[in-house]
Amino acid sequence: FSGVLSEEVLRALLELQERLAATTAWAPVAGREVTLSDVCYAPLNPTEPGLGDCCVNSVTQYFQNNGTRLAMTATQTNGKETGTVDWRDHLIYCV
Repeated sequence: FSGVLSEEVLRALLELQERLAATTAWAPVAGREVTLSDVCYAPLNPTEPGLGDCCVNSVTQYFQNNGTRLAMTATQTNGKETGTVDWRDHLIYCV
């Protein structure tokens, strides 16, 4: 895995998503600050969405948009072979 699918790029993407999620803007017509939850697509909670309800279409969603989950590893045994699996294995499994 390299280029766009490197761990460094995924971590930078997570950081950018967090900054964008915290962005606000003044809406003169509404007379208030608006946030992502005011304009996001939230199919599971359309009437009162919070940031966690917003649908995020990103490769980081395979890790629930969470850096801790991206960093997780596990020991896996396949027959007589034992090894460590990480974010790459998780991504391959999901895709």
